Amino acid sequence: MKKNFLKSFISTVILLVVISCKVEPETIEYGKDQCVFCKMNIVDKTHAAQYVTKKGKQFKFDAIECMVNDLSDKSEDEMALFLVANYGNPGEMIDAKTATFLISLSIKSPMGANLSALSTSEKAKELQQKHTGEIYSWETLKQKLSNK
Repeated sequence: MKKNFLKSFISTVILLVVISCKVEPETIEYGKDQCVFCKMNIVDKTHAAQYVTKKGKQFKFDAIECMVNDLSDKSEDEMALFLVANYGNPGEMIDAKTATFLISLSIKSPMGANLSALSTSEKAKELQQKHTGEIYSWETLKQKLSNK
């Protein structure tokens, strides 16, 4: 009897450890979730962001600039995923490392950086022609925002 209980207990613990370490994004609940950086509610489906650590912990942001600012004092080696809202398809999250970013005074973002992400450089260039602004990669964007 004790052996069966011990086996069940150990199996349950192992299962809980495996489940708790999933490295995947969590859906942002717009209007309910709060930005971990500025504490504002996340309501804008075109500018939200999220990163997930290698341990599976999710951090959600109301604006891409909040995520970049939050990363300034963290090691990116501990991160598994960086996701940003696709301005061209609201609600869709795309990989920040492959996204193209546009800073345009014509497109307002929640924290005032006027920063949007697009899935391809072609879409960013189309939006740039329509609204003007400067185009950045993930790396150049982090440099630009850290210079402030």
